[in-house]
Amino acid sequence: MPADTNQYGDIFGGWLLGQMDIAGGIFAAGIAKGRTATVAVDAMTFRNPVSVGDVMCIYTDLIRIGNTSVTVHVEAWVIRRNQTDRLLVTDGNFTYVALDSERRPRAIDANGYQATGAAGQHARR
Repeated sequence: MPADTNQYGDIFGGWLLGQMDIAGGIFAAGIAKGRTATVAVDAMTFRNPVSVGDVMCIYTDLIRIGNTSVTVHVEAWVIRRNQTDRLLVTDGNFTYVALDSERRPRAIDANGYQATGAAGQHARR
């Protein structure tokens, strides 16, 4: 049995949340122009199971840029084996804080950054 599944072949939610955090962190770091750290995960909804063999597609959208933080909506979709349609399996809101070289919160310069909307910029993993 693979390490990240239960006895029925479903992927553990914690593993999926970790993959979503990686994608959200990549997106947040691009906005913050540097290192970020996860400070909160809110409103996680596990809608459908993820099975061994599913292809994962993870997408991000900007919710808000604060003084030192970025809040990102992250969605995980799958393409099931032998299918072509995508199915939303999990979504939630992740908040990241921008860090300086000493790992302390720092201000985010959001000038020049434009949100591209729901169908716009995505970080994929």
